[in-house]
Amino acid sequence: MIKRTITVALQNRFNKGKAIVLIGPRQVGKTTLLRHCLDNKDFLFLDGDDYEIRALLRNAGKSKLQAIIGKYKWVFIDEAQRIPDVGLIAKIITDQFNDVQLLISGSSALEINQSTQEPLTGRKVEYYLFPISWEEFEDHVGYVEASAQLEERLIYGMYPDVINHRHDAREVLKQLTSSYLYKDVLSLTGIKKPELLEKLLKALALQLGNEVSYNELSNLVEIDKATVAKYIDLLEKSFIVFRLNSFNRNQRNEIKHNRKIYFYDNGVRNMIINNLNSIDLRTDKGALWENFLIAERIKLQNYHQLHSANYFWRTIQKQEIDFIEERDGKIVAYEFKWNSKGKKKIPRSFLQEYHAEGTVIDIENFRNFVRNKVL
Repeated sequence: MIKRTITVALQNRFNKGKAIVLIGPRQVGKTTLLRHCLDNKDFLFLDGDDYEIRALLRNAGKSKLQAIIGKYKWVFIDEAQRIPDVGLIAKIITDQFNDVQLLISGSSALEINQSTQEPLTGRKVEYYLFPISWEEFEDHVGYVEASAQLEERLIYGMYPDVINHRHDAREVLKQLTSSYLYKDVLSLTGIKKPELLEKLLKALALQLGNEVSYNELSNLVEIDKATVAKYIDLLEKSFIVFRLNSFNRNQRNEIKHNRKIYFYDNGVRNMIINNLNSIDLRTDKGALWENFLIAERIKLQNYHQLHSANYFWRTIQKQEIDFIEERDGKIVAYEFKWNSKGKKKIPRSFLQEYHAEGTVIDIENFRNFVRNKVL
């Protein structure tokens, strides 16, 4: 098992009177992680994917839950978004069974939050789990091996099964995107036309690193702009993509309302466009590098509780900055380049205007960006 960064944080929350909720996409290791945290503990496992478990918990009140839980002091509800009224069930367990520690995992932020937000207000603590982070990967295989696999990770991504089955990575990714990700999004969000979702995802994948126009996507996919916005929101809440908004402080020449959309995992993105060619054969290596670095920084921020606002920046004159991190009033601008010998600079006008710091991230120093918690 690859040790996950948030393991200790989860364990430190045990027996503090709150439900522990772990959210993230399927196949990133949520069940494995929580089982590991409960190692050597006698716990009750309730699988939301199991029809019989869902039927057992239907309309369960205190007395029925007492019978189900019995003498267990640890209860783990997996894939909780599949269980009707799971929020109310969790509320009863948390309020009425003071000696029971409840753990919940789910694959959809949309479903989990809708189910638990009101019933568990003040009664839960949430954590997110993503595909393996570079920090976790490097700690597991070592610096030398991680460095040797960098180009492979840019192509095939960081899902645990992909890393652990390198010789079958293409087939693993194919199953991951078709059987797990699409299935979850379609089943959990009520999208009736999967071909539109696939077309939208492919359009987003092909525009990686570029600003995204909902109007252009609407014309391309042949659905209205409101539906495009809705689908992208659902893709975000299903942990397939995330967005960066443009940074502006009302400067007249700054682009104010655009956004970029990135994928949580390079391998998923590459599988969507069916391009798993090696780095030396690709024309999109800059976009892959950018997506990898930003996704890794998002993981780092989440796992280490770094409360940062993230942006990109562009002016009407087409000055650009790939990534901006703002935390506690401090602003740091980052530019990414795959070729460490290439020239790339951060616009001096931005640094002066916002009293910001700037750093160019390349293959020589990227470890500082994906492992260093300091701005």
